[in-house]
Amino acid sequence: MHEAPLLVPSIIGEPAFVTYSWVAMAFLLGVSIFVRSSLKLIPQGVQNIVEAMAEMLLNLAESNIGHMGRFFFPLIATLGMYIMVCNFLGLIPGFEAPTSNINTTAALAIPVFFATHYYGIKIHKFSYIKHFVGPMRSIVALPLMLLMFFIELIGHIARPLTLSVRLFGNMIAKHKILLILGLLAPAVVPTAVLGLGVLVSVIQAFVFVLLTTLYLAGAVEESH
Repeated sequence: MHEAPLLVPSIIGEPAFVTYSWVAMAFLLGVSIFVRSSLKLIPQGVQNIVEAMAEMLLNLAESNIGHMGRFFFPLIATLGMYIMVCNFLGLIPGFEAPTSNINTTAALAIPVFFATHYYGIKIHKFSYIKHFVGPMRSIVALPLMLLMFFIELIGHIARPLTLSVRLFGNMIAKHKILLILGLLAPAVVPTAVLGLGVLVSVIQAFVFVLLTTLYLAGAVEESH
C-alpha cells in the first residue's frame, strides 16, 4: 500500500512489501557483518546499539521463559529486530513498511503459533493437554474441563490472527495519519507525527515479541 512513488522498485515482478522485506533483511545482514568484523571489548557506535538491543531482548526472554530463555532467544531477537526495521522503513519517504501488509505480519505470526505448540508437545508430551483443561482433574468436573478445553482451543487458534492484525492495523493507521497530516500541514505537523511514528514502531515491535515470549513461556512451563 503506497501513495507515493517507491524509491526501490519491485524486483522480478514481486509486490512492494516483498521487495522491502528483502531490503530489511539485507540491512540487518549488513549491520551484523559490520558489527562482527569490528568487534571491540568496549562497544562503540553501532556495536553499542546492537548489543543494547540484544541484551534487552535476552533479558525479556530469560525473565519470562526462565531456563529456556536462551534457547528461544534467537527466535525472539530475530523477530524483534526484523519487525522494528520493517516498521522504520515506512517512516522514510519513498519507502514502504512491509509490516503494513497483512501477508508479512501473518508470515511472522504463523511460525510463532506452530513453534509454541511444537515445543509444548515436545517438552510435555501428552501432558501438554493439561494446559487446555484448567486446574480441575476429577470426573465430576469433566463438563467444565471440556468447556475449558474448547475455550482455550479457540483462544490459541485466535493468537496468530490477533498477532498479525494488531501489527498490520497499527502500521496502516500510522501510514494514513502521516499521509493526511502531511497534506494538511506539510511544514509543521509531519515532524511531530514522525516522532510519534518512531514511538509506535518501537512499541509495536516490542508488543509482538512480548506476546511471543509469553506464548512460548506458557507452552513450556508446567501446568498448574
